Amino acid sequence: MVEDGINTMDNKLDLSQYDEEQVRLMGEMCIQLDQNDIPIGAVSKKQSHLMENINKGMLHRAFSVFLFNSENKLLLQQRADEKITFPECWTNTCCSHPLATESELVEHEQLGVKRAAQRKLEHELGIKPEQVPLNNFKYLTRIHYLSPSDGMWGEHEIDYILFIKADVDLDPNVNEVKDTKYVSMDELKLFIENAEKTGTKLTPWFKLIDTNFLYKWWAQLDNLDKMVDAKTIHRLL
Repeated sequence: MVEDGINTMDNKLDLSQYDEEQVRLMGEMCIQLDQNDIPIGAVSKKQSHLMENINKGMLHRAFSVFLFNSENKLLLQQRADEKITFPECWTNTCCSHPLATESELVEHEQLGVKRAAQRKLEHELGIKPEQVPLNNFKYLTRIHYLSPSDGMWGEHEIDYILFIKADVDLDPNVNEVKDTKYVSMDELKLFIENAEKTGTKLTPWFKLIDTNFLYKWWAQLDNLDKMVDAKTIHRLL
């Protein structure tokens, strides 16, 4: 459950310097977890992303979608300047959190996480749900990581990795997404390699997935069943 004193701190926190819509979204209720990915309560997005709480061990559930088109190119997004955590960073197609609601808490076949992914693909990128059916998402594994964004904010998540192959129509929400682009495997490797020289910022979870998993999964994009590791939580801390 939410730790004593966090609600009081949450209410007193001044977010007036941030974008109004992003502050509103900080009120959404995420799924608080124990170290084994067992839900133990609901906690606001604001509370779960404060380093003060993360440093006390607060952990929440997340997902990362990697969407590929029919040419096997990966859709990247650059997070909007308005984002409170990791603004302007390039990352995989969509990264967010299932909410502590009945429909997104469903554990069977990761249905709750897939519903959240479908919801956020539409919210961030304007991708209609019928273009990304729930049954087409392939759950690969989970990663557990922790990373500060700045002095106040950060991430501490168990992140469900979802792949999907679909040709989609994009209508990005400019409050969420600054830019998008499709890349081949070689183009992404070059993009990552040159990021430091070009001053391009990348999200920490994307870098971890890129370094540890992405290319071996990508190489088996049309045969992903053998890549699934549903039981392991990879601790990348």
